[in-house]
Amino acid sequence: MAKKQKKNAGGTPATVALASAGTPFTLHAYEHDPASPSYGEEAAQALGVSPDRVFKTLVADVDGELTVAVVPVAGQLDLKALASAVGGKRAVMADPAAAERTTGYVRGGISPLGQRKRLRTVLDSSASAHATICVSAGRRGLEVELSPTDLAALTSAVLAPIGRG
Repeated sequence: MAKKQKKNAGGTPATVALASAGTPFTLHAYEHDPASPSYGEEAAQALGVSPDRVFKTLVADVDGELTVAVVPVAGQLDLKALASAVGGKRAVMADPAAAERTTGYVRGGISPLGQRKRLRTVLDSSASAHATICVSAGRRGLEVELSPTDLAALTSAVLAPIGRG
């Protein structure tokens, strides 16, 4: 089920970015159910991983600039905390079409890695409590497990308490 992705294996932009950077990671595939109400919780259940170790990638608009928020699937994004983390005043969820167009990924499969246009990224500080976390590998039904330190380094992420619940 889990395997090491090779650079030339024709993966997603996220896995290609990881392989190009020489970052260690494990790829986890599972059967995605289109009727599932929550992509992230579905991933946690399918992989048998605690929901506080599976992180969802959300795109928000902070003062007119698209910003990526990576938070545990078990909770929600605190938009006010996200704005504060990047020195902004106001954050709202981005238009889904704009998020897809800018990142190059479809909703439910947006990865913080390998995006078409690199966006400012904030990783919830709870990630640092884990040796590894899982994030979307760039399509529904595919997660990548890596260290939060590597994720933060590859995305130039700011760590901040942006999740709640």
